[in-house]
Amino acid sequence: MRFAGKAVRSAILASLWAWGTWACAAASTSDTSSDSSQASPEARLATRWILDHHDNQGKPFAVVDKKAAQLRIHAADGRLIGSSPALLGLAPGDTAIGDIAHRAPSSLRPFERTTPAGRFESQPGRNLHGEDIVWLDYAASLAIHRLRPAAPAERRAQRLASASPADNRISLGCVVVPVAFYEQVVAPVLGQARAVVYVLPEDQPVRGYFEAAQGL
Repeated sequence: MRFAGKAVRSAILASLWAWGTWACAAASTSDTSSDSSQASPEARLATRWILDHHDNQGKPFAVVDKKAAQLRIHAADGRLIGSSPALLGLAPGDTAIGDIAHRAPSSLRPFERTTPAGRFESQPGRNLHGEDIVWLDYAASLAIHRLRPAAPAERRAQRLASASPADNRISLGCVVVPVAFYEQVVAPVLGQARAVVYVLPEDQPVRGYFEAAQGL
C-alpha cells in the first residue's frame, strides 16, 4: 500500500507538471509581448496608473485581476513578461477577516477565504514545508504559489484549464498558478527580490481604489 500511495502521488505530480507546461506555453505564445490586448480594461487601467505614478518604485510588479482570474507579471518598465490563469480565494470580497494573522489557514470558514485587494510589497520566501513561494502578506499567510496536489473533488487543475474564470474560486486566499508558469515566470521575476503585487478589487471600481488607499 505504501508503494501504491507513492505511485499515485507521483502520477498526480507528473500530470500537474505536464498541464502546467502546456498552460505556460499557451500563455507565452499569446501574452508575453508588450501587447496588453489580452488584459481586461481594469487591468490595463491599473497598469497605466502604476506606470504613470511610478508606484512600483523601479521594481518588477504583478497585477492580480480577480474578476478575470488572471495573474499578469511585468518588468519594472511595464513590459509584460507573462500571464496565466490563477486560482483565488473561495469567497468573493476585497478584505480579509480582522483576526486573519492569528488564525491557521485551515481554520478559515468558507466565507472567510477571500483574496484581499490591495498593494502588497512582495518578497520571496518559503512555507512550512520548505517550498519556495512569493509572500504578499506573511502574517496573513497570503502568497503566490504553485498548483499543488489537492483533494480530487476540488478539481484544481481542471479549474485552471477552464475557459471561464467563474470556477477559479477554490483556494484559502492564496493566488495559485500552474507549476510551469511559476517556475518559468513567477520564480525568476518575483522570486528573486522584492517586488510589488497589486490585487485588483472586485467589490468596487478599480479607478481611484489605489489613490484612495494611499491618500492621493
